[in-house]
Amino acid sequence: MESDFRSSVDMDDEYEKFIRRMNPPMVVIDNETCKNATVIQVDSANKHGILLEVVQVLTDLNLIITKAYISSDGGWFMDVFNVTDQERNKILDEGIIDYIRKSLGADSCFIPSLRRSVGVQPSENHTSIELTGTDRPGLLSEVSAVLTDLKCNVVNAEVWTHNTRAAAVMHVTDESTGSAISDPERLSMIKKLLRSVLKGNNKTRGAKTVVSVGDTHTERRLHQMMFDDRDYERSVDDPLDKNLRPNVTVVNWYDKDYSVVTIKCKDRPKLLFDTVCTLTDMQYVVYHGTVNAEGPEAYQEFYIRHVDGSPVNSDAERERLIQCLEAAIERRVSEGLKLELCTSDRVGLLTDVTRIFRENSLSVTRAEVTTRGGKAVNTFYVRDAAGNPVDAKTIDSIRQAIGLTVLQVKGTSENPKSPSQESPTRFLFGGLFRSKSLYNFSLVKPYS
Repeated sequence: MESDFRSSVDMDDEYEKFIRRMNPPMVVIDNETCKNATVIQVDSANKHGILLEVVQVLTDLNLIITKAYISSDGGWFMDVFNVTDQERNKILDEGIIDYIRKSLGADSCFIPSLRRSVGVQPSENHTSIELTGTDRPGLLSEVSAVLTDLKCNVVNAEVWTHNTRAAAVMHVTDESTGSAISDPERLSMIKKLLRSVLKGNNKTRGAKTVVSVGDTHTERRLHQMMFDDRDYERSVDDPLDKNLRPNVTVVNWYDKDYSVVTIKCKDRPKLLFDTVCTLTDMQYVVYHGTVNAEGPEAYQEFYIRHVDGSPVNSDAERERLIQCLEAAIERRVSEGLKLELCTSDRVGLLTDVTRIFRENSLSVTRAEVTTRGGKAVNTFYVRDAAGNPVDAKTIDSIRQAIGLTVLQVKGTSENPKSPSQESPTRFLFGGLFRSKSLYNFSLVKPYS
């Protein structure tokens, strides 16, 4: 059966390559049309997931998408993106422009997209460990301590927490060889001990540990892991006021058999990737859409159907879609105090730093751990164990213990869950479809 599956995948790959040869994708990068952004237009034969693949390439380059127009109705895909760098300047670097052309143009291969993603690390150099479990103060410290005891060095890691759940993708190497860990017995022991730490005293929710040697796109996997862990489910006594959540609505446009998803929330980096990733993984296809993120608030509007061609067809499906999009927006939210650590890398560094956090009653809500040229460059978002802002004296004490020049405070992040405001610009394809007019003419009706 495995060989039949592999044969089927190979046939699909060859068919996709044939379609691409007959209809090669075209990428146009224009720095003249728009005065404050670079315009990138991508035309290609259509297939499920292609929108996510294009957005993933742009966000992996840390580009900011300020506007987007999406059209994939039928066999052809056409997208237009207005993008800037992190300083809100046009993209003038020829190296980046050439990379975008090669990644999205005729010479690229969309199958699989992970092979050419900027965010993918070469697997032969490390072992990838995926963790999911119940969040609690000190969890990252405990996980790091176990890995250090097992002679594993964490070279890269990303940790997300949301709705009492935690997920992490960690790249580790053998302490003595600096290469990937391949011994089955040792890997089995790593999985067993980490699963025990993750489970803790929680008897109602499980924990999961997966060791992988394949390539993975870290952020895509974190979304999938938390989705599989059902972090989108909210308890009836959830203290978070519904008005403080992202504004997500789903209504049906019956005349055209679309479901219309609108999202309004505070803008932040990679927001479009997060929402498109969730729609794709939930097996929805974006046929038309528009994005406006030029101001502090982002507005996204998607005309979607399920992969089988049907719109959202029940209240339960509609509510689940809304919950999953809310969770996708909230997972990467950077609540708490931002701390940046930069120092020479060494085995056990992450363990020592997170132990100091734990001893000072700090909880890590999100973390990014990277190693570049022998340097550890880590970012932590922290709160106190009760979820409150961190006391200034506590931070001073931590910086004294770790090193004043090693650990820098980058300020607090604003609460992203502020009440949404009406977006001043609601548009699709230059006004071809306007949401307000659709409501006025009763073409789009509430689902219920």
